[in-house]
Amino acid sequence: MSRQTIQTDKAPAAVGTYSQAVKVGNTVYISGQLGFDPETMELRDGFEAQAKQVFANLKAVCEAAGGSLSDVVKFNVSLTDLSDFAVLNEVFVENLSEPYPARAAVQVAALPKGGVVEIEAILYIE
Repeated sequence: MSRQTIQTDKAPAAVGTYSQAVKVGNTVYISGQLGFDPETMELRDGFEAQAKQVFANLKAVCEAAGGSLSDVVKFNVSLTDLSDFAVLNEVFVENLSEPYPARAAVQVAALPKGGVVEIEAILYIE
């Protein structure tokens, strides 16, 4: 199978040795997205604003790969505070519809650049 690197200016540029996403066959692996505004590379202020920006970034990468958020089959979420879980669920409901994809959520000690939420995704595009 061919391997294709996905990149879009509508999501934050990679700040390390990784790609925004990699597509192999019909599967797209999106790297963890933080709440950075892609134009300023500044983190949004607060959990909800960062979570909404994360989804905007994920949406942009999904579209660059030829898919959409509805093609996501699995999300992996890292939060610095699990007490933000209820707000996270609200942001998921705002951006997705049933049937919902699989999801894991864990609390971590810290995230890069002081972020409070990071989400990675796996898409399957037919």
